[in-house]
Amino acid sequence: MHATGHLRMGAVDEPLTEPMKIAFAEGRVDGEFRQVFGEMAAAPIRVGHTPLTLTPRYGGNSDFLSDDTRRGEFDITFAIGAARVLPALPSSGCSVGSDEDAVHLVLKDTAPTRVLSKDPLVVAFSAQDTGFAAPGTSGCGRLNRAIDRVLGLPSAAGSNAFDMDVTVAIRPYA
Repeated sequence: MHATGHLRMGAVDEPLTEPMKIAFAEGRVDGEFRQVFGEMAAAPIRVGHTPLTLTPRYGGNSDFLSDDTRRGEFDITFAIGAARVLPALPSSGCSVGSDEDAVHLVLKDTAPTRVLSKDPLVVAFSAQDTGFAAPGTSGCGRLNRAIDRVLGLPSAAGSNAFDMDVTVAIRPYA
């Protein structure tokens, strides 16, 4: 799955021009439907006119089973980095959200699914969540509060939006 789009979270309002890439598998195991998350890769998102970057990371939960009310659910965190050296910024662990308090997205369709190719099967759709809450930062040491102020975090449910244009290539497994 490849997704581009737009992120509005707190004071962050940035396009996602480099695709987030997610690998997952789903199917029946012993007659029961199951999903297995594979991996996620994403490029850092530059935050406005600041030296900060946010890199989307898997937040520990995914459920891509669609129904009449949602496209799927996905937990995400954002690793905080810097486009230039910031000596006080920890080299790892500084993030928006954590595995215990991730951004929980419930994606809803904004455009119908389109078949781009039948062999191999490739589909595209658009989805968004405008109801999620964004937690504050964690793991940033003495910079937690300063980074929260810059990013406008925490941010209440309904004040944020994650829009995604998604392409999914489907490959059968034997």
